[in-house]
Amino acid sequence: MSTTAYRSTRPAEKTETASVPVLSALPPDISIDSSTPARKRHDADKGIGSLNSKLNWLRAAVLGANDGIISTAGIVMGVAGATVDRSSLLIAGLAGLVAGALSMAGGEYVSVSSQRDIEKAVMAKEAAELRDFPGEELEELAKIYSDKGLSEGTARQVARELTARDPLRAHAEAELGIDPDEYTNPWHAAFASMSAFTVGALVPLLAMVCSPMTIRVYMTIAATIIGLFLTGLGSALASGGGKIRPIARNIIVGICSMTITYLIGHLVGTQV
Repeated sequence: MSTTAYRSTRPAEKTETASVPVLSALPPDISIDSSTPARKRHDADKGIGSLNSKLNWLRAAVLGANDGIISTAGIVMGVAGATVDRSSLLIAGLAGLVAGALSMAGGEYVSVSSQRDIEKAVMAKEAAELRDFPGEELEELAKIYSDKGLSEGTARQVARELTARDPLRAHAEAELGIDPDEYTNPWHAAFASMSAFTVGALVPLLAMVCSPMTIRVYMTIAATIIGLFLTGLGSALASGGGKIRPIARNIIVGICSMTITYLIGHLVGTQV
């Protein structure tokens, strides 16, 4: 690089932190009390980002179906150990299905709502810091990209251009792992979990009440193992990890649950 070209770049380097744009507008659902500035800058929040919202419903669905299969299989197997009456099996299974589905939906809604509140809180905090410490926040963003492997000059250029376009979005995505236009949705998670639990619970319930009395226990065990195999496979595919361990874990837990509840039901049924 020539001496002239080198000198021509110096003014830009000296003034780049001073040219950070002011945070003039925020999303309507994030408010900042302008009378209370951020007390001090925080270090880069590594790992605070949310779960990928596009996979949130899939996680809830896989877990919901798995819980539906195991819990309902345990209920009907426990009742089957105490009685052979089909109506008793149906009533117990349906009661477990409804209670479990509503419980799963409520739990997912509360959990994901809390996650959404946290996302909005850290976004508001980040917005306050961009308002009060724009230069330091620019340096922080540049360091994030530099730590990812970009050269220092390229990282600073990327940080400047992203900040010029939308400073809050730039920091939300790079530092917090949050898409400001797509927070996690508690209703999606609740509906997915409830629906999946219901479908999963129907597998052992229908196998138990629709099979002949002499083989209903064996049919329920077989149906449950198949269902657990599928949910274990779905869990493995969703996580991107190995398939054998989650499938085996699912099946072993399900078999243990059915065995224990059947033995308890049989013991109680013979004593009452």
